[in-house]
Amino acid sequence: MSEVPDPEVIELATKVFDLARQGETEALAAYVDAGVPADLTNDKGDTLVMLAAYHGHAAAVEALLARGAEPNRANDRGQTPLAGAVFKGEDAVIRALLAGGADPEAGTPSAADTARMFGKTDLLELFEGR
Repeated sequence: MSEVPDPEVIELATKVFDLARQGETEALAAYVDAGVPADLTNDKGDTLVMLAAYHGHAAAVEALLARGAEPNRANDRGQTPLAGAVFKGEDAVIRALLAGGADPEAGTPSAADTARMFGKTDLLELFEGR
């Protein structure tokens, strides 16, 4: 049996996902502090951390990780926030994720695989130095 989602819940979730995409750290943190799950996912399996990371918002990533978000949670395509940050070239986000426990070998392709694909030897050295 599938339940029909409450339109107000959908509206709130959409707002919170937009806050992650836009890097609205204080508002995003306030919603999580008020009870929104730190690992809330959308219909593609993207978490708030994934959206904040992919859009280059290191402070939002740090705030979510500090509130218990999982740094290695892959979306429905097997992609992790760290691999997305490597793909986008978001160095501050990469460092925030690594500090929060992200595994460069998690996901498909992994962050390490992505760095290899794009010849980012500096990142491979960073990953190996962990």
